[in-house]
Amino acid sequence: MTAASPTRTTDAKAAHDARWRRVMDCVALKQPDRMPVAMLATFWLAKYGDISHRQLMYDYDKTAEIATRAILEFQPDIYSPPIQGVTSGRVLEAAEFKQLQWPGHGVGDHQPFQYLDREYMMADEYDEFLFDPTGFYLQKYLPRVAGAFEGIQDMPVLPGLYYFRLLGGLRGFAKPGVRQAFEKIFKAAEEAETMAAHHLALTAKLADLGFPTAYLSTGVSPYDYIADYFRGARGMMTDLYRNKDKLLQLLDKSRIFLTRAIITTAKATGNPIVFIPIHWAPDAFMSDKQFREFWWPPFRQMLLDLIDADLIPMPLWEADCTKRLEIIKDVPPGKCIYWFERTDMVKAFEVLGDVVALRGNLSPSMMTTGTPADVDAAVRHLVDNVFNKGGRLILDCAFGIPDETPVENVRAMFDAARKYGG
Repeated sequence: MTAASPTRTTDAKAAHDARWRRVMDCVALKQPDRMPVAMLATFWLAKYGDISHRQLMYDYDKTAEIATRAILEFQPDIYSPPIQGVTSGRVLEAAEFKQLQWPGHGVGDHQPFQYLDREYMMADEYDEFLFDPTGFYLQKYLPRVAGAFEGIQDMPVLPGLYYFRLLGGLRGFAKPGVRQAFEKIFKAAEEAETMAAHHLALTAKLADLGFPTAYLSTGVSPYDYIADYFRGARGMMTDLYRNKDKLLQLLDKSRIFLTRAIITTAKATGNPIVFIPIHWAPDAFMSDKQFREFWWPPFRQMLLDLIDADLIPMPLWEADCTKRLEIIKDVPPGKCIYWFERTDMVKAFEVLGDVVALRGNLSPSMMTTGTPADVDAAVRHLVDNVFNKGGRLILDCAFGIPDETPVENVRAMFDAARKYGG
């Protein structure tokens, strides 16, 4: 939670604290004074502000203005940081990022960004990554995913440099490709600092207006980290059979350094909630046996480690994870928020209601093509069948407000949350 500011009025501080307390009561499995409602708006902000997706990604000030206007209108109890969420175009461009296409760079100005699922680590490179993750990043991974790092692989190999060999090794930093890479990296880093400054300014401003952020740090499950960003979908599914032992080793090793990084970042922000989008857990992606062997054990240990660090993990279980509910129930009660996209929320409450707070999960198709009356009925269904029956529910859309949602449907969602939720 953002620290109190000297400019925050007494009324705004009271509103801020009341909103945060509702969410924390849900986490602790206590009855809040009313059902909290959350707001994650990414490219929907372009629709709300009548600008292009490209403008949203490149204009820090305009995005902040639109996001502030939306938050003041809808009055969410928590909101997801909009600068972090979408205004990354300048940093992506400076880094010459290769894993995404974004508005004006591979997709149209009015389209959202698109991830490029490819093999960024080859099947025969497991041993390199396992032996020296940092060396693998510098020598192989970073030049593959961001053009700004091309040339950095010509740096001297750092392990083995000592005494006068260290002095000789310095020559490697004078290579033209290395110097050019560092110049590009510095430029991208400066833009990243600019984006961070706008992000911090907006969160401070909204805190002064009485609105806490839902989270200020993010994470990834060990399996998704490897599948999404290194091996790609095809490579990872092959590795379940052909590189099973090495995959299990890398899942365990990556869990350690991923968890350490999450804890360091989250502690620095002062906000205990860690947002963890989940991509490969859904029922349709792997068998129950594979989920129990590969996906769940390292992630469960990550959750436990985050909880031990006094953090609140908030996984967003994408797609339908109904078959996973009994498995993912195995966490300490009153310590997590489970956000569900398409899982039946009533069923999730029946299985998990005494273990975790729930978040979600108004249907994207209903939000985009339905009427305000449809939205009202859907909210009432969740209130009647989850919140009013003891479920600690933080109302939200399935995965934030869909990009094409009519503004009147968003108004209907927040109005219904106040009408039926307390």
